[in-house]
Amino acid sequence: MGMPSFPEAAEEALGRTQQRHNLHHATHTIRAKRAGVVGELDDWQALRTAGADAKDEALAHLADYLEQLEENLTANGATVHWARDAEEANRIVTGLVRAKETDEVVKVKSMTTQEIELNEALRDASIDAWETDLAELIVQLGGDLPSHILVPAIHRNRSEIREIFLREMGAVGRAAPEDLTDDPARLAEAARLHLREKFLRAKVGISGANFAIADTGSLVVVESEGNGRMCLTLPETLISVVGIEKVLPSWDDLAPMLQLLPRSSTGERMNPYTSTWTGTHDGDGPQEVHVVLLDNGRTHVLGDSIGRQALRCIRCSACLNVCPVYERTGGHAYGSVYPGPIGAVLNPQLRGTASEVDKSLPYASTLCGACYEVCPVKINIPELLVKLRGEVADQERPSAESAAMAAAGWVLSDPRRLGAAQKAANSVGRLLGDRTIRTVPGMGAWTSARDVPTPPTESFRQWWARERGTQ
Repeated sequence: MGMPSFPEAAEEALGRTQQRHNLHHATHTIRAKRAGVVGELDDWQALRTAGADAKDEALAHLADYLEQLEENLTANGATVHWARDAEEANRIVTGLVRAKETDEVVKVKSMTTQEIELNEALRDASIDAWETDLAELIVQLGGDLPSHILVPAIHRNRSEIREIFLREMGAVGRAAPEDLTDDPARLAEAARLHLREKFLRAKVGISGANFAIADTGSLVVVESEGNGRMCLTLPETLISVVGIEKVLPSWDDLAPMLQLLPRSSTGERMNPYTSTWTGTHDGDGPQEVHVVLLDNGRTHVLGDSIGRQALRCIRCSACLNVCPVYERTGGHAYGSVYPGPIGAVLNPQLRGTASEVDKSLPYASTLCGACYEVCPVKINIPELLVKLRGEVADQERPSAESAAMAAAGWVLSDPRRLGAAQKAANSVGRLLGDRTIRTVPGMGAWTSARDVPTPPTESFRQWWARERGTQ
């Protein structure tokens, strides 16, 4: 993957003072808004249960609901494609765009298309993919990577965004005005004018979906800027790339989700824009609709009775905003489009733990449990982290650390061995005096970030005998 492991990337991120300030301000602001609107509801816990139950029902009978979804989408004029992995999904989408004889598409923010690196695949096919979500536009123009599920440019402040707009917009379309300031209204106006010409000429739009309703064959996107509605309605052809875990059994199951998602993500009572589409309609919206249903490791996760709860995720980002690790490192340290606590459990399950990046992610947490408390669909992230840590440890070859732990277990299992070890440690303690042990050869992971406690000069049993005169 070419990305450093989490400890290495986190160490580098911790040195970015401005980024840490930006993250602290943004996460605390969103966290306070969320707490306010959640506190307004007496039935919040019941809503969480309803949301978790709906997702569990869909996952327990996923094959049936997906077949129902395909049947209803097809009956309403859409064409359904199935993709086993990223390569197959990218090949399908690229072929559909080429068939329209166009060299550009407009996109509404979609983590699924980022997961499969669709923009890169389209670029290799000489097709420009324009991101239209404001934060995604900032990330794309800046040659950057998303740092947050909901606010991809959370690590940028207004001054940095102004510089990016002034420097990059003119190279790919309408330039930013020369007198552009870092006033939010002026920045939004520059983005709106830049994107409008792309909206009006694009023949193909590409989206993801927040939810896919099986019993009606409807897809749902919620957003805050209106760019999604433009992408979904103006182009002649719409291609939606949807993870198979996005399916919900019925329209009724959407109701709790539309209350849980905005409150947990942006701290709003409802999303400003909720768009639904069900196939094609003469003279209204896209006249050609394609839906690519993507697996890409999801059925593997589904086969794990504990790990499958990660597929409940509705991408609200509440777990990121309360995570003390994410707040200090930002999203890039996680080496994936899915950062934070949910990324630390989702990525190793989707991609496996063969790489150093994915192997390190289950340890990117304090296990404080704050992510579980705020998750709107009750994903027990700490439980998954502990499980994945066990799997990583089982895969590791014997090391000096594991040998030391095995030796400690052998000593602690016998009082005579423990007594002999205590006497030896007391001797070391008397030799060291007030000096501190900074490192132990072969125990780098344990001693690189903490000092080893200096051994006591006598054990508790020896102190008891000395003070009380009896064993």
